[in-house]
Amino acid sequence: MVVGRQKFDTEVFIVGGGPAGLATAIAARAVGLDVTVADCARPPIDKACGEGIMPDGLASLAKLGVTIPIEKAAPFQGIRFWGPWTAVEADFPQGVGLGIRRTKLHEILVQKAEDLGVRLRWGARITGITDNGVRVDGEEVRSRWIVGADGQNSIVRRWAGLEKGSRRTQRYGFRQHFRVAPWSDFVEVYWGDDAQLYVTPVSADEICVATIARKPRVRVPDMFARFPQLSRYLKQEEVSTREQGAISSTRTLKSVACGRFALVGEASGSVDAVTGDGLSLAFQQALALATALKEDDLTRYQAAHREITKLPAIMSRLMLAMDNSPWFRGRVLRALSSEPSLFERLLAIHTGALSFVDFGIKGSTSLGWRLLTA
Repeated sequence: MVVGRQKFDTEVFIVGGGPAGLATAIAARAVGLDVTVADCARPPIDKACGEGIMPDGLASLAKLGVTIPIEKAAPFQGIRFWGPWTAVEADFPQGVGLGIRRTKLHEILVQKAEDLGVRLRWGARITGITDNGVRVDGEEVRSRWIVGADGQNSIVRRWAGLEKGSRRTQRYGFRQHFRVAPWSDFVEVYWGDDAQLYVTPVSADEICVATIARKPRVRVPDMFARFPQLSRYLKQEEVSTREQGAISSTRTLKSVACGRFALVGEASGSVDAVTGDGLSLAFQQALALATALKEDDLTRYQAAHREITKLPAIMSRLMLAMDNSPWFRGRVLRALSSEPSLFERLLAIHTGALSFVDFGIKGSTSLGWRLLTA
């Protein structure tokens, strides 16, 4: 193909074939761009995560033309927080979320990309960039754009000189599945002194249990002792998959695009996994990046990326403050429990259904008063 006066093998070359890379490929094909995705792994690609997609993430998937069959997932209607002496829950104001095994989600995205004509190169060895593109399996692939969707330790980010930024926190996550019917229509978050535990329904007969902690020694089997209320529902012998781990980082980059390079997903920065926003952010970024690539204007993507990540970053800081301070955590949980409507409105903000402006002075004052008196 010829773009301008230069010949290319592909207009967009995406390094990384996880959900962020595939979503970007799907969005780019939808606006008429020629796309190639390459990854050293082979599908289905798995990763330790909570496996929940929030309603705003599902809305972004719908814009990508991707539908998750309900028989491959499990719906949840909201979030429930558990503390030592209190619990509070709230429904999503717009629709439901879905829990789905990461491997099943990957299969769905791969199929959609294939249907749209995305070139998929699995098991590919990507060794560097050239003046005209990327070196893959010892050969040059000429490309107009190079997109890094290769995760927290992105090599594309380093090649592009986009490493400048800050890393505020690093925590450790572990995930395991249990063959048991979900006992709740909520994603349940159990708050402990130095860790959180998430329970997400992923099918009619299986749940995902994930932990996030400041120390790597906190593992899923330890949670039975830390949160004895789980023993009412779970037994260790009901484990259906091996434990898998990952690092959860909070990273902010000064820039996510320059020249012919752009970053998406965790390669472009990340919020702590405690927010559950990883997939939703990646899908929103994919849509914004595709538009910018089509219009040949990455400054537009830079601005959109900043807007997309602003609110999740605020929520991440709030929830990390709850993790770091037992006193603050107790106050927040008691405040939300005493006035559940506050939790409903905060969850609406978290999922993009309500802005901080709409939350307003009245909501902020009410939350502040409840924190003071909890």
